[in-house]
Amino acid sequence: MPVESIKGRGATRNSTPKRFNLQERLVEGEWLDSVEALDGVQKRRTTVTIEHPKSILTRNRSPDIGFDRSVNAYRGCEHGCIYCFARPTHAYHDLSPGVDFESRLFVKPNAAQLLHATLSRPGYECAPIAMGTNTDPYQPIEERWRITRSIIELLVETKHPFTITTKSDRVLRDLDLLKPAAELGIVSVALSVTSLDPKIARTLEPRAPTPHRRIAAIKALNEAGVRCHIAIAPVIPQITDHELEAIVEAGVGAGACGGFYLPVRLPHEVAPLFRAWLDEHFPDRASKVMATIQSLRGGRDNDPNFFSRMQGQGPWADLIRTRFEKAAARYGLQRSKFGLRRDLFQPPQGDQLRLL
Repeated sequence: MPVESIKGRGATRNSTPKRFNLQERLVEGEWLDSVEALDGVQKRRTTVTIEHPKSILTRNRSPDIGFDRSVNAYRGCEHGCIYCFARPTHAYHDLSPGVDFESRLFVKPNAAQLLHATLSRPGYECAPIAMGTNTDPYQPIEERWRITRSIIELLVETKHPFTITTKSDRVLRDLDLLKPAAELGIVSVALSVTSLDPKIARTLEPRAPTPHRRIAAIKALNEAGVRCHIAIAPVIPQITDHELEAIVEAGVGAGACGGFYLPVRLPHEVAPLFRAWLDEHFPDRASKVMATIQSLRGGRDNDPNFFSRMQGQGPWADLIRTRFEKAAARYGLQRSKFGLRRDLFQPPQGDQLRLL
């Protein structure tokens, strides 16, 4: 869209998704939000739409993922990570996985109430609930909406196990809830660190906290008794893979109780967005990066198959795995284990949340 400014955004384009045969979006004044001039280019403002879902717990049966249920308080993510595999979900709203995903956000204010109802159902079987599996639970709008906090309040009240994955040190705001949860053995946190280079991080994850703040958050959480892992996710060949050992070392220095890595994934509309990002920021190596990714993904931009999609395949996948294992052994980083207690769970009492 020609009126879009890419300053401060991850995606360099906002093309209309094609998978659902949607009509090409027109640039009309009534469709665009209020804009303001920035360097002579109109700037997209972030907007928030309230969503009223009928359920909040998402189930999955993937053999590649170590959890079978998750909660996502938000749709879209202002962090703007160009590689985010959740971007294609915006296509279901007739919105672009590009800039729309970063600036047209949806919130679910009744998430805790919906989860309360789910946990109260007769026959509910307790298992860890994952947060941050789709969009970041601590993205900037959480500061105002506090939906993630309301969910954690319920989980702590019912002694229900949960995990948090985030790129934000904003998680420290909720230490008053996480510390008692950690004492019960029902919470585990993972901070994602993709690069230690501020310049690379600014283009990869333009609105996420800086790498040193995330490393500091890992240290603060572990010092507070909250088990925090370091997630090197994703590893991007020719862009960030040279930092693998340094990130492991930084994680161990911050007291990370474990760590893991994931090679970059480019499903659906993420691949062309990533290619455009490469052309903009790394034109000198764009073709080399994509060739390496395709080597990891069986000759394609993305491999959607179970058992290989999370780890990759071929020589490059073997090389990254070997480097990570050697770095972990050298610096003493344990493989992440998220064993959490399930036996403490107590179904909610009554029809309403006591803490809300």
